[in-house]
Amino acid sequence: MTDHATPNLPSRSFSATQQFYAGLGFTTTWQDEHWMIMVSGSVVLEFFPHPELDPYSSWFSCCLRLDDVEAFYRLLQAAGIPEKCTDFPRIHPPKMQPWGLKMGALVDPDGTLIRLIENEKKAAQQA
Repeated sequence: MTDHATPNLPSRSFSATQQFYAGLGFTTTWQDEHWMIMVSGSVVLEFFPHPELDPYSSWFSCCLRLDDVEAFYRLLQAAGIPEKCTDFPRIHPPKMQPWGLKMGALVDPDGTLIRLIENEKKAAQQA
């Protein structure tokens, strides 16, 4: 196994979090009353209970580095997550950033900002 890190994100309700992320293709690989782990391909998200979290004042965030950010964004659209500027869940379309990569965003039902950043292409890394 290669070295890796997994984001630890808040969940006001494991059942609601599980339902939301299952709609995005994630499966639960571990759950007890204190922790839940969900996986989709090589992406692993871990959740801890935070029932008192106010999603409107949440400052939690993480980045997902994706080989195909556009494909993941289409998955979010197909799941019915709206593009909007307030409330949650919501998505923001990927756009080329001044630093040379595409980035979009998902804000989940608990107000967590998940930045969707396209991985650098191998050719660009070797140049």
